[in-house]
Amino acid sequence: MEKLGVLAVAPTLVCLFYMYIRDKYEKEPWRLLATGVVIGIIITFPIMQGQGFVARFMPITGQLGEAVFTSFAIASLVEEGFKFIALYFLVWYSRNFNEKVDGIVYAVFISLGFAGVENVLYVFNPQLGGLSTALMRAIISVPAHGLFGIMMGYYFAMAKFEPQNKGRHIFMAFFVPWAVHGIYNTILLSGYTYYLVVFIPFLLIAWRNGMKKIKMHLAASPFK
Repeated sequence: MEKLGVLAVAPTLVCLFYMYIRDKYEKEPWRLLATGVVIGIIITFPIMQGQGFVARFMPITGQLGEAVFTSFAIASLVEEGFKFIALYFLVWYSRNFNEKVDGIVYAVFISLGFAGVENVLYVFNPQLGGLSTALMRAIISVPAHGLFGIMMGYYFAMAKFEPQNKGRHIFMAFFVPWAVHGIYNTILLSGYTYYLVVFIPFLLIAWRNGMKKIKMHLAASPFK
């Protein structure tokens, strides 16, 4: 049980540390970063309530249709929506949000706060949990939430520092992680084994794009 607990928490801590060291020109204050994680943890509970509400509108359209609705409406819409709101109220007016990469850092910390709680709930679930679940989620699911945070934070920072395109970037800050998260979940929930053939290439392309976004915002840092 103790080892399972370590496996449930460790991926989140590793991802948080990785994001912290990537912010190499001007570190963010620990207190604000910790607040981001705590907020990510707290929003888990309204997210669960929101998902329960949206699930009431599940259409009876067969396995694929239900997978799409679950992925895009129940999971992605509610989760990314709450993350976006949390990110906005945490840092939009903060004096610490003073370079583009900060948007990514704070978005990732909020996302991983949520991902950490979600991971513990999955790993210790009597039906879904266990060692295999812990290992699989450590490799794929927890880092994926960090990736969604990168995408959100990239466009969120663009909205802050390029106000001439604020509306478009604010929209993209929600739409891109919502879309990628939805596609990610649909592939896994579809039940069609052959869909998994595209899963690894999709994930690799998404991660490559995410790492590129971090590099672009780091390159634009005024603290270099």
